Amino acid sequence: MKLLTTKADLGAWLKTRSSHPRVLVPTMGALHRGHTSLFDQAREVAGAGGDVIATIFVNPVQFGPNEDFDAYPRPLDADLEKCQAHGVTAVFAPEAPEMYFPDRSITVNESRLSTTLCGASRPGHFDGVCTVVAKLFNLIQPDASIFGEKDFQQLTVIRRMVRDLDFPVRIIAGPTVREGDGLALSSRNAYLTPEQRTEAPLLHDSLTRVARGIAVGSTRSPAEAVDFFRKEFARASLARLDYFEIVDSISLTPVTSFPHSAPRLIAAAFFGKTRLIDNIGLPS
Repeated sequence: MKLLTTKADLGAWLKTRSSHPRVLVPTMGALHRGHTSLFDQAREVAGAGGDVIATIFVNPVQFGPNEDFDAYPRPLDADLEKCQAHGVTAVFAPEAPEMYFPDRSITVNESRLSTTLCGASRPGHFDGVCTVVAKLFNLIQPDASIFGEKDFQQLTVIRRMVRDLDFPVRIIAGPTVREGDGLALSSRNAYLTPEQRTEAPLLHDSLTRVARGIAVGSTRSPAEAVDFFRKEFARASLARLDYFEIVDSISLTPVTSFPHSAPRLIAAAFFGKTRLIDNIGLPS
């Protein structure tokens, strides 16, 4: 496995691999089974002769002023071991000055899908995501790139960016990986206290209960679903709900009635200062 830390070294290495299919998995490191499942999926897509390229970069421009950029974990050696164990061909792990000029003045802005849900709580976040992903697409020129469904809004925004800017990259969704109690794997789970960790699975459990009610017809409208979710999630006494929405999985606009062709239940909540997100789909 090759470790590359500069754009020049990345470009030189890519020239030696020009005939190989490329599948990109962007990460911010602090890797867990959710990430390694994406590496495994990427290896299947790339095939035995293809290249799986992971990036490890804690992107400063997607963090807000009061968010956890400085505290974000950066266990590079452990991350590299996981990459090698899961078939990654090369890791691009630059520092921020390598990725951004000090007088940079160009940002990629998505103006519709990124204004609600997490975008409403984290203004500017998705501009940072789109900017760094666009740069990675330009630098690496992948045939495909894999993003986890856990951050469903991010996945949807990246799909829109690829569509609107004509990036020749196939975007593939990776299923959410969960602990045995249903909690979606996240690097931020390490910030939870033992008491918060006990309650955190209630986020997924509440989503599942609402989805079941919609599926069997006992929850007949989105308004009823919102009330049902809030009642269920109130069991998490240590949490503060950020949002719960039922949205169209392509446009991310609120669903106004059932049935709907492609609904997604999506939620975020704070456990102390730790913000967790989750979502599940409903049968069409």
